[in-house]
Amino acid sequence: MEGECKTKLEQNLSTSDRDSNPDFPAIGSPAYCESDALDHAATESGHSEVINIYLLSLAVADLLTGIFVVPLSVYSAAVQNWVYGELVCRLVGYLQVTLWSVSVFTFMWISVDRYLVVRKPLRYDTVQTKTHPLVPLTDSLLFVCRYLAVRKPLRYDTVQTKTHPLRYDTVQTKTRCQCWMVFTWISCGMLCCPPLLGFNKPLFDRDTYICMLDWTNMAAYSVTVGVLILGPSLITTVYTYTYIFSTMRKLRSGVPIHDKEYATALSENMSNPSHIMSFVLVVTFWLSWMPFAGLKLYEHFAGIKFQVPFLHFGVIWLGILNSFWKAVILVAMSPQFRLALRIFCLTLCCRYKGRLQGELIGMDDD
Repeated sequence: MEGECKTKLEQNLSTSDRDSNPDFPAIGSPAYCESDALDHAATESGHSEVINIYLLSLAVADLLTGIFVVPLSVYSAAVQNWVYGELVCRLVGYLQVTLWSVSVFTFMWISVDRYLVVRKPLRYDTVQTKTHPLVPLTDSLLFVCRYLAVRKPLRYDTVQTKTHPLRYDTVQTKTRCQCWMVFTWISCGMLCCPPLLGFNKPLFDRDTYICMLDWTNMAAYSVTVGVLILGPSLITTVYTYTYIFSTMRKLRSGVPIHDKEYATALSENMSNPSHIMSFVLVVTFWLSWMPFAGLKLYEHFAGIKFQVPFLHFGVIWLGILNSFWKAVILVAMSPQFRLALRIFCLTLCCRYKGRLQGELIGMDDD
């Protein structure tokens, strides 16, 4: 093991570093290797937890839609009338627009997370170290051993700030992402609440059999909310995935990268199926809602309303059913989701906990 560590350190050191540290292998090799192993152990278990926070947010939004919006609307479509009263209609309309806004912002955060994986692959590897039990020991060994070894940082994931030389600068943390999602839910709830508290009655659209809030008397506010929700989300999503796929194309074309450590980390991160899965989720979401948005915009600016039977009903329910397509995509493209679903089924069907524990042992961090 000591020989492997010595080789690893010599590969990371420049010629001047080796010349100025003749006794370096004897001093730093075992300690560096141990600290690197602890660093890997501290990060490995939580490597995929960040994107799971965003997927959980999407799942909660879809679950609330499936519980409070879809059943009431399906029954109203069956009887062709709203029978639950004005208050419930108002709440359903508010929930629908709020949950849609949450989904839009969540996809934006997912795209930012995938961008950071590609843009800063070495620093992203430290995403969960501060919440792991081995973190204090890991941080101490990393700093002491690397300082004794080369008197400068070897990896970009432990970039030190000028004002706090002992403090590691990390890109993502689980707590930070949780705060973003809490802020997203609260801000979306507040942005969409003025029509809920207004004096206008909610609208029951007999073409789509959906209850909606009346935004007609607050056109300026409606435009402002639309810009605040769609503007940052669309711009961020387009930019981040453009960068991700351009980086993929460069790697496949064999563009040389001088930093071998950076190139290795980037290649490993780019092989993660979460990039393609998240992109498919985003594209499916927007493709599901584009027909409804395009139809409404055309009717608004053209001043006409199409009288095609089931046209409005079809386009809006195409958008609502994107919740179903999310589940299909996750089952098809996420091994971790399939395993979690399998474990969930085992908890319902299996009597013996031993079988469940056997499945848990085989869980992959991918």
